[in-house]
Amino acid sequence: MNLSRQALGAVGLIIGFGLYALAGRLPAPWDSVLVGAMFVALGVGACVYARGERWIQALGALLILYGVVRAFLLR
Repeated sequence: MNLSRQALGAVGLIIGFGLYALAGRLPAPWDSVLVGAMFVALGVGACVYARGERWIQALGALLILYGVVRAFLLR
């Protein structure tokens, strides 16, 4: 078990929840755009991390797609 990986995961979750809470304070169109951009960044990170694992790459692609839809269509 790699302890530094678990610590980075916990720190990432704390940062993610904090950014999500801060994005909710923005005016109407920018909150959805910022949250969508965060999902896109998460999807890109998953695709880069995947390194040949198809299910993680598919998850990353779904996160990217949801982020784009969330940013521009869902309000």
